[in-house]
Amino acid sequence: MKTVLKALLIVLCTAVALQFTAAAMAQQDQETLARESEAACVASASTKPTPAMITDKVNRAADLLQKEGKAAFPKFKGKDSEFIFAGTYIWVHDLSGTMRMHPIKYKMEGRNYIDLKDPNGKLFFTAMNEVAKAKGAGWVDYMWPKPGEKTPSLKVSYVKLCKVDGEDMVVGCGVYDLSPEDVGKLLK
Repeated sequence: MKTVLKALLIVLCTAVALQFTAAAMAQQDQETLARESEAACVASASTKPTPAMITDKVNRAADLLQKEGKAAFPKFKGKDSEFIFAGTYIWVHDLSGTMRMHPIKYKMEGRNYIDLKDPNGKLFFTAMNEVAKAKGAGWVDYMWPKPGEKTPSLKVSYVKLCKVDGEDMVVGCGVYDLSPEDVGKLLK
C-alpha cells in the first residue's frame, strides 16, 4: 500500500511540475512575442502612418477575423506580422470592454477595461464601443503611451465593429503625432 501511495505521489508531483513548466514556457513565449511585437513597432516607426493606412489595415484585420475567427489572433503578433506597421499595431476588444488580443501588452488580454480612463478622465473603451456600435466604424481620440514609452501621448484610433466567431468585437489601430487640425478632421 505504501509503495502504491508513494508511486501516486510521485506521479502527482511530476504532473504538477509539468503543468508549472508548461505554464512558465507559455508565459515566456508570450513575453518573447510581445517583445518582438514592440520591437517591430518601434523599428517601423520611421514610416509615418496615415489615416488611410490605418483604416486599410483595420478593414483587412476585420475581414481576416470574420473569415478565420479567433484562430487569426496569432497573425497579429510577432516581428513578421503585417498588422504591426508604421509604429503602430492592431488590437481587438469586445463590447464588454475585455481585451481579446493585444500584440504588445499581452497581460491586458482577458481583462476588462470598460472603466479605464485616460489622464484626462475619458472612458476611451466606452467611447470606442459607442462609435463602433453607432456608426460601424470611426475615430476616437484619447491619451495612451507610444510603443516603448511610459508617458501618455495623444492617440487617435480608428475602430470597427466586426463579427468574430459570431461575437461582436471591435478592431482598432491608432496613430500618434497628428496636428490638431488633422485630429479635428478625423473626429468629424
